[in-house]
Amino acid sequence: MNNPVVLVVEDDVPVRNLIITTLKTHDYKYLTAKNGAEAIMMASSHNPSVVFLDLGLPDMDGIDVIRQIRSWSNMPIIVISARSDDNDKIQALDMGADDYLTKPFSVEELLARLRVTVRRLVLMQSVDGADHSTYTNGKLTIDYAAGCAYLDGEELKTTPIEYKLLCLLAKNTGKVLTYTYITQNIWGRNWDNDIASLRVYMTTLRKKLESAKDSPRYIQTHIGIGYRMLKVD
Repeated sequence: MNNPVVLVVEDDVPVRNLIITTLKTHDYKYLTAKNGAEAIMMASSHNPSVVFLDLGLPDMDGIDVIRQIRSWSNMPIIVISARSDDNDKIQALDMGADDYLTKPFSVEELLARLRVTVRRLVLMQSVDGADHSTYTNGKLTIDYAAGCAYLDGEELKTTPIEYKLLCLLAKNTGKVLTYTYITQNIWGRNWDNDIASLRVYMTTLRKKLESAKDSPRYIQTHIGIGYRMLKVD
């Protein structure tokens, strides 16, 4: 992908300037919005490659911005927020956010998350070389070529990272994947807050995949180690 465009939605001027300076220094194009209404207008009119979104906006909650954008677009949304509670992260991810970065953040991590997102976009856009096989496990089906997953014939509404997690587990059915292995494959690194993010993503993925919260059928947790995709008869 040539010259990805990042829409920065942030009303805090120092934080917005830090993000803009970082993007400019690394040759990314950018757009800015100071509130939710402006963000929705810019997203719909300019179709940016990626959105950096603060949740605490002056005119509406960032969750509502995610909800509105998701009603018509799958453009990647990376939340950058001071809200660090897991419930806030889960709500944002449930609404369709693709990643969640907590303030204060390092510019190195911000750039790393952006690079991962751009790489994922490139892969999604070059479907021609994709594996055209499908995966079936019980009532779960993954169509790798289409980039879609289905449960009992109904499409699972997953975010890009949830889908990538699901595929990683599916391709290693029966194997326990450690936190380190999973974070290296999903984010290309193994930072402490990546493991925290992984737990949040697994929670949201399970809510979409498992019918019984206390009796997992597909994804088994190995406490302190990682996760395993179970083989379902």
